[in-house]
Amino acid sequence: MFRNSQLAYGLIAIVTHWVSALVIIGLFAVGVWMVELTYYSAWYKTAPHLHKSIGILLLFLTVFRLLWRLVNPKPAPEAAHQPWEVKAAHIAHFSLYSLMLVIMFTGILISTAEGRGIMVFDWFELPGFGPFFGNQADIAGDIHQYAAYSLIALVVIHAAGALKHHFIDKDATLLKMIKFNRG
Repeated sequence: MFRNSQLAYGLIAIVTHWVSALVIIGLFAVGVWMVELTYYSAWYKTAPHLHKSIGILLLFLTVFRLLWRLVNPKPAPEAAHQPWEVKAAHIAHFSLYSLMLVIMFTGILISTAEGRGIMVFDWFELPGFGPFFGNQADIAGDIHQYAAYSLIALVVIHAAGALKHHFIDKDATLLKMIKFNRG
């Protein structure tokens, strides 16, 4: 039920996938919105604080997901999948995780460039180590932005692929991430 099998993903993989998906879309939307805030907006300090706090928690969830992937079997691809589809799926998943990590680490670099830590809600503080390179906040900010747009583009392609498998190919690819392994 909790672990994956050769036939389906387990409950933990499914829940962490969908929570991550919703959080990523939400953080992207908030990120686009908050860069337009002015100093006089009531959200000027609150929105970045929420964005950073949720982003740090997403980093922890992503590390957990990667570790969970290492200790769980991955459901086998559908027999009808072409080798290029299987390879494309591997590249897409690697790219999704890579972009997520780049976004999260550049977010940390932006926020800690002046040596301040990142307060995660009022629970704990991620320490700041100061700048690692010149113009860190600006360079990391550009990478953060472009990686976020790239991630969202890849998320759209990923979702389109899942929908194609479900509605056109009529295979169980999408169902594996919706119906958890009960065995």
